[in-house]
Amino acid sequence: MGKTTDRRTIAQCVPSLAVTEGAGVTVHRSIGTPALHHLDPFLMLDYFNSDRPDEYIAGFPEHPHRGFNTFTYMLDGCMQHGDSMGNTGNLGPGDAQWMKAGSGVIHSEMPRQEDGLLRGFQLWVNLPAVEKMSPPAYQEVAAEDIPEVVREGVRVRVLLGEYADQQGPVQDAHTEVVYLDVTLSPGVSFDYDGIAEGATVFVYLFEGAAAVAGEHLAQHQLAVLAEGTVVNVTAGGSAARFLLVAGQPIGEPIVQQGPFVMNTHGEIKQAMSDYHHGRLVQERRITPSEDQS
Repeated sequence: MGKTTDRRTIAQCVPSLAVTEGAGVTVHRSIGTPALHHLDPFLMLDYFNSDRPDEYIAGFPEHPHRGFNTFTYMLDGCMQHGDSMGNTGNLGPGDAQWMKAGSGVIHSEMPRQEDGLLRGFQLWVNLPAVEKMSPPAYQEVAAEDIPEVVREGVRVRVLLGEYADQQGPVQDAHTEVVYLDVTLSPGVSFDYDGIAEGATVFVYLFEGAAAVAGEHLAQHQLAVLAEGTVVNVTAGGSAARFLLVAGQPIGEPIVQQGPFVMNTHGEIKQAMSDYHHGRLVQERRITPSEDQS
């Protein structure tokens, strides 16, 4: 454990806000709200959770993106994916997906009922200006390919970045994102000192009770952490589960209009025009019939 003065204290607590997205699905947003517009390099964090299929079965039909990455992590239920790159997938419990929208992607995310449960997260990560118009890309990771570190009272799933010599299966060279899913038994403390200097760091508690550097954090609150060398989280009287996420800020202007995130208003105007005129997708799957023509 680091010295008390080295601990990253809570700089800001942000409650989640219910927002309707897609075809009427309610998500709980903490980054991307009036209380926290952006948290460089992070643009949005949504938590979705329902045991009523009528609340989410309509899903997120085809919609566009440009200028950033999305990272989806399923806890329960399934999400079927299809996109203009030709990728199809079905994320199940514990699976993850990294999609670089880059110059433009149109995709759909449709929940599939499994015991009536749907629960997970989607994080938007900004791209630097030099990468915003780069070709899109897609990576899907099965639950069994995500490393887990287990010791007495602690379980850590390493999705991005590194923890205890385990490397997550997804890497982002631009922002060096760390994304850990941590579960603590009651009263157990967790310390992590593997975050690079200057990084933006937050903790999102979604199960149980916990304190960050001794300060209580309510369930479904996002804690933006101050500078320091050690992230310290201690579970309360019940088991706690939280995300620990960090990334290097990009430090560039952010102009966002719905699903488009660029650096200038002119680039946003171009993205909207490209979408409305069918030019958004520049990297599209070539079907066999097109290949032979």
